[in-house]
Amino acid sequence: MQHEAHAAQQQHEAHAHHRHEAHTHHHASAATWSVAARATLHCLTGCALGEVLGMVVGTAFGWGNLPTMVLAIVLAFFFGYSLTLRGVLRAGVDFRTALRVALAADTLSIVVMELIDNGVILVWPSAMDATLGDALFWISLVISLVIAFVVTTPVNKWTIGRGKGHAVVHQYHH
Repeated sequence: MQHEAHAAQQQHEAHAHHRHEAHTHHHASAATWSVAARATLHCLTGCALGEVLGMVVGTAFGWGNLPTMVLAIVLAFFFGYSLTLRGVLRAGVDFRTALRVALAADTLSIVVMELIDNGVILVWPSAMDATLGDALFWISLVISLVIAFVVTTPVNKWTIGRGKGHAVVHQYHH
């Protein structure tokens, strides 16, 4: 009887190991440039919404560059997480779990996106002083977001390949 229980346990462990290998292989094969680009575009959408809204609000209230940039960054995180949260909640997951998934899926991507996006704006001559009515405002914003997309896509490819980042979200899209 003990031998049968031990054999069943070994068989269960072998099956679990095979499932883990298949799961890991699935993540590795899912880490295509196309998947990474879609994940980055998702992140870019939230970041762009937050950036533009933050700049519009900061400009409307006559705030200086620092409070406007802080608001834009906070809103970029808010909208980035919200887009993921919405999709995971639609899969029937409770809010706490969905929030954890969103944080795990998006944090690195949003951080990289925001560092690059805001870094470009900071070093672009006169971009910080451009107003919503200036072409420089929109041109520098679009170019900074494009550069952020290009830099963040390989980061997302790497995290998805490791079963992290947006790979965490994909289990809820069935």
